[in-house]
Amino acid sequence: MNYEKRTLKNGLRAIVAPMKDSPSATLLVLFGTGSKYETKRLNGISHFLEHLFFKGTKHRPKPGQVHKDLDRLGAQHNAFTSKEITGYYVKAASKHFDVSLDIVSDILLEPLFIKEEIEKERGVILQEISMYEDDPRRQAFEVFEELLYGDQPAGWDTAGYPHTVKNIERNDILKYRASHYLTSNAVVIVAGNVDPEETFQKIEKSFSKMKDGKKVEKIKTKETQKTPKILLKKKEVDQAHIRLGVRSYDMFDKRRYAAAVLQTILGGNASSRLFMELREKLGLTYYVMASLEEYSDSGYLVAAAGVPHDSSQKTVEKMVSIFTDLRKKGVTAEELKFAKEFIRGSMALQFESTDEVAMFLASQEIFRKKIMTPEELLAKIEEVEKDDIARITRDIFQPQKLNLSAITANTEEKPYAKILRSI
Repeated sequence: MNYEKRTLKNGLRAIVAPMKDSPSATLLVLFGTGSKYETKRLNGISHFLEHLFFKGTKHRPKPGQVHKDLDRLGAQHNAFTSKEITGYYVKAASKHFDVSLDIVSDILLEPLFIKEEIEKERGVILQEISMYEDDPRRQAFEVFEELLYGDQPAGWDTAGYPHTVKNIERNDILKYRASHYLTSNAVVIVAGNVDPEETFQKIEKSFSKMKDGKKVEKIKTKETQKTPKILLKKKEVDQAHIRLGVRSYDMFDKRRYAAAVLQTILGGNASSRLFMELREKLGLTYYVMASLEEYSDSGYLVAAAGVPHDSSQKTVEKMVSIFTDLRKKGVTAEELKFAKEFIRGSMALQFESTDEVAMFLASQEIFRKKIMTPEELLAKIEEVEKDDIARITRDIFQPQKLNLSAITANTEEKPYAKILRSI
């Protein structure tokens, strides 16, 4: 992967990754902010602000004009907010890069934040929250983080809650933008069929008005747990959406490479232990997987599945059994080799896409201010040995790190409490 990084005169970091064989170019502007940087009263403001940048600018004041100008290019465009990052991107034919850059810099530097449009978008966001409430598969992950982190920013919903979104005012939005949307807290990256030198010059010109300064830091996530924890949310759904996970490692922990291999073996593909046991052998579920989340100050490994309500206990028992077997016996040499090859092949496919390359580089720069190439990352994965996996399974698969959440029609906890203690 070829790329070049420069720090511009105003302190903004810019990265260009030329991909001459690609017909497209992705422009991504990533900020190191998200819902973990919010107060309880303003929970959801990061996401609210993300929406408002598209609601009119000095040069595109009419509602819908930003989207219309991007749609005219046939571009893929969107924005996203998570716990620790917020991003804005356009992926278009490389011949349209100049227009993409003009539009993205325009929405970020010249937004109007008209009061009437803020009120309209408030209604849109409340409907978005309602949509998520009707998506139990997604919501089950949110409930898991609520269980894991409780009443602190890490445990709050990224979109906010109806009562918080209703109370966010225009002045709150302006203050939040002024304290987080700074050159010191941003990365602009272009990946695709572009000329690097010309692109750096264009980025510097387009973002010259972005202000510098020191952003407001987030409160460090607190983790305290001495016994297994359970949170079951009652909902009349056709299947129980189960999340069983453990506290693991943050993105700076050296054990994260072994954790990535473990996640692949546990539930990263259709040959994983969870998939083979719960779907292939028992026929209990259509979707089953394991996810590894690495934040800047915490992390977790979670197994997920949607199963019949009357099979919920059996599913949790099987998941706990798989966790226990990994802790006691570790992984086989064949599983280790298989997982490494899977990761290598998946990454090769991933980096064919300009948007994936952009996100890979930008997310590393925003958090670490240092970029590890795919080759360097794979070298770390190759170094993982059976003993490394054994050490982390003994560490994380323990009762005091175990958490069970579910969206389900039956919220009786006692049967599950007994199962969790058996690990």
